[in-house]
Amino acid sequence: MSERRAAPTVGQVVLGKRLQELREASGLSREEAARVLRVASATVRRMEMAEVALKIPYVQVLLDTYGVTEQEAASFVRLAEEANQPGWWQRFHDVLPDWFSLYVSLEGAARIIRSYEPHFIPGLLQTEEYARAVLEAGTIGQTSPQTVDRHVSLRMERQRLLERDDPPHLWVIMDETVLRRPVSTRPEVLRGQVDKLLEYAERDRVTLQVAEFAAGPHPGTYAPFTLFRFAEPELPDMVFTEYLTGALYLDSRREVSAHLEVLDHMTARAASTQRTRTLLREFRATL
Repeated sequence: MSERRAAPTVGQVVLGKRLQELREASGLSREEAARVLRVASATVRRMEMAEVALKIPYVQVLLDTYGVTEQEAASFVRLAEEANQPGWWQRFHDVLPDWFSLYVSLEGAARIIRSYEPHFIPGLLQTEEYARAVLEAGTIGQTSPQTVDRHVSLRMERQRLLERDDPPHLWVIMDETVLRRPVSTRPEVLRGQVDKLLEYAERDRVTLQVAEFAAGPHPGTYAPFTLFRFAEPELPDMVFTEYLTGALYLDSRREVSAHLEVLDHMTARAASTQRTRTLLREFRATL
C-alpha cells in the first residue's frame, strides 16, 4: 500500500489531479487502473486525491498504462520525487495539525493570496508579541509555554515567504473588529502590531483594506477564508475556510467562484488602500 503522509504537498495535489486527468483521458476507471497495479481501487483514488505520497513504481506503471510518452513520463516521475519531499513545516509536526499542513504548503506555493479576516490580524502579518498574546489567550486550545513557543516560531517562519525576492501578492480584507479587539493588557503589543501593518501597507505586493463598521454588513460576514491562486496552470484556485476543529479545502469551480465574487464585493465596499493607511495611522495615534 502507498506510504501515508501527514499532509500533501502542493506538488502532490497537482500531480494527483494530473494522474486523474490522464486516467480519464485514457478511458479507464479507477477499478481498471487498480487491477493493473494489483491493488484496491481506493489506492488509486488516494493517489489522485493526494491523500498518500506518490509511490514511484505505481506512478511509472500507471503512466505507461495511460499511454504517456517516455519523455513526459520521465518528467512526471522527477516531479513526483520532488513532491514527495517533506516541506520545511514538517519540523513543526508536533504542533501543526494535519489539516493545516496543506494550508502552509499552499501558502508557500501561491502567487496570489486573498483573504478575509474578521477576528485577528492575519498570521502572515502578526508581530511575535501579538501572535504570542493571541496564542496564550487559548485560541489553539493548548497554552503550555512550550506549545505556545512552537506555534509562535511556526508563524514567524511562515512570514519568511513575504521576504522572498519574488513574494506572493498578499491581499487582505480585515474587519474593523480586528483593530478594536484587545489581545493584551500591554498597549505596546497593539502599537507594535499597527506599526507593522503600516510598514506592510507600503509594500508593492501587499494590499490591506479595512471593512469599516460604518459601511454596514457585507457578504463575507460568516467566517474567515483564504483564496489561493497559483502560477501553475495545472492547479486551480483553492479556498480554505476554518472551523473549530478542522478546515475545508474547496476547489470546485462553483464554490471558488462564489468566494471570489464575495471578495470582489468586499473589496469594492471596504476602505481603499489609501483610506486604510489613514485609518491605521489615526488608530495608532489613540494607543
